[in-house]
Amino acid sequence: MLDSMAMIDAKTATLIDKMLAGDRLALARLITRVENRSGPVAEIMRRVHGRTGRAYILGITGPPGAGKSTVVDRLTALLRAEGASVGIVAVDPSSPFSGGAVLGDRIRMQSHTLDPEVFIRSMATRGSLGGLARATSDVIKLLDAFGKQWILVETVGVGQTELDIIKQADTTVVILVPESGDAIQTMKAGLMEVADILVVNKADREGANPLMSELRFMAHLQGSSPQAPKDIDWEIPVLATEAQNDVGIAELLAEIRRHRGLLEASGALEKRRQARRRAELQALLLEEFTAEVRRRLGADGDLAATFEAVADGRKDPYSAVEEILKGRAP
Repeated sequence: MLDSMAMIDAKTATLIDKMLAGDRLALARLITRVENRSGPVAEIMRRVHGRTGRAYILGITGPPGAGKSTVVDRLTALLRAEGASVGIVAVDPSSPFSGGAVLGDRIRMQSHTLDPEVFIRSMATRGSLGGLARATSDVIKLLDAFGKQWILVETVGVGQTELDIIKQADTTVVILVPESGDAIQTMKAGLMEVADILVVNKADREGANPLMSELRFMAHLQGSSPQAPKDIDWEIPVLATEAQNDVGIAELLAEIRRHRGLLEASGALEKRRQARRRAELQALLLEEFTAEVRRRLGADGDLAATFEAVADGRKDPYSAVEEILKGRAP
């Protein structure tokens, strides 16, 4: 249940104040509380809400081994060279034993770990669809409130279930490798739905050119289809990179900026963010309603009798739902 009526404790209030003042350790501790859903999470998010909405959120996704972390590393280097402050959320596979991240943020992007203007955090998927932990949205907001100008969200590549990254990102980059060719057929719809930019990384390998040709054809079909949802005049670009050798990364950042510019100039960026906030509210309501029903279904819950009446056939489920929603049950 939401801790809507709970008073925030002095320690948490101090952590929030320190985080908003630029304390990295306070930020790390608040992220841990939010990720673990421990303490007054709702109150934490309420208190930082007014400082959010300023960062640009870039989603990076793709199959395992595509070089996503290397691309993130190289993009971060370019952004830092321009003086931008960067936050990175690396979503890792969950450990089946602890629910924690198998890969730690110390393993990733090692060249940036000592940079005070870069904050890196690994999160576990915890089995959620699409590879994003339920708390990822809140962690992004904390990084935003902390003052990060760019937030890069890298998700574990598990294929088409990665679609929910679009709920978090302003611009989404899908990274593939030449070996992805055989998998493209089963990923077509998902790729075109989630991608704002397509990248073929490790483009020096055999098969890169045929894959890029196929992707460009798919992108053109998507762009010319009257059924394709469009909020800006944008045909998905297909880029070649060799992230390990720092080849094509500047061009990728230029395309990201071009996409951002179109979104901002057209007003589509704010509309996308409004849609994201609506979806977040809906998800939170469903989550809370579900938790409330489960609580009321307990042995001492007021809905137990209603459920027993339906189970015994004494009451039809439609009448029961109507009564519950109107507050007449049991």
